[in-house]
Amino acid sequence: MAVKKTKLNGVFVIEPSVFGDERGWFMESWSKQRMEAANLHYDFVQDNHSYSAEKGVLRGLHYQNEPMAQAKLIRCTRGEIFDVAVDIRKNSPTFAFWFGTILSAENHKQLLIPRGFAHGFLTLTDDVEVQYKADNFYAPRFDGNIRWDDPDIGIDWPFEPTILSEKDRNAPLLKDRVRNNEINFLFELL
Repeated sequence: MAVKKTKLNGVFVIEPSVFGDERGWFMESWSKQRMEAANLHYDFVQDNHSYSAEKGVLRGLHYQNEPMAQAKLIRCTRGEIFDVAVDIRKNSPTFAFWFGTILSAENHKQLLIPRGFAHGFLTLTDDVEVQYKADNFYAPRFDGNIRWDDPDIGIDWPFEPTILSEKDRNAPLLKDRVRNNEINFLFELL
C-alpha cells in the first residue's frame, strides 16, 4: 500500500497493492494495521455506498459539523469519478483550497479525507458506484453543503455537471456559511 501526501494537510491518496493473475485480482481495501503503520489512525464506524446512473452526476460539496464531523475513505468500485476535498477549517493556511483526483474501478485508488473538509465528486462515466468509510455516523442536524462552483474555491471540474440534487444546486457559498457561523471547524495540525 502506498500512502501519498497531497497539497492539503491530512488528505492522502491511498494506492492499495493489487495482486492479479489469470483468475483476476485481489487487494486489501482497508487495513487498520497498515494505516496505523503509516501514522493514520481512524476508527471507521459506517460504510456508505452510492450509485449514479449517468455521467455528469455531481454529489457535493458535503460536510458534517462538529461534534459529528466525519473523516472519509473513498473509493470508486464501478466506473470513474473526479473526487474532491475542500479545506474548510477556519484559520487553516489552506482554507478554501481544494484537491481533486480521479478514482476508478480500474485504478483502485482511494482518497482519505480527514474531518474539517467538504467532499464531493463528479461522475465521469455512466453506471458509477462509490463506496466510502466514515469515522462518525451520519447526523442530519449537523449536515452542511457548499456550492460546487463556488468562485472563491475555484474547483477545476473536468466538465460542468448535468445532474444535481436540489439541495446541491441551491447550496450556499463558503463565505456565506462562514459569515453565518455555519462552519465550526478550527484548524488542527493533523
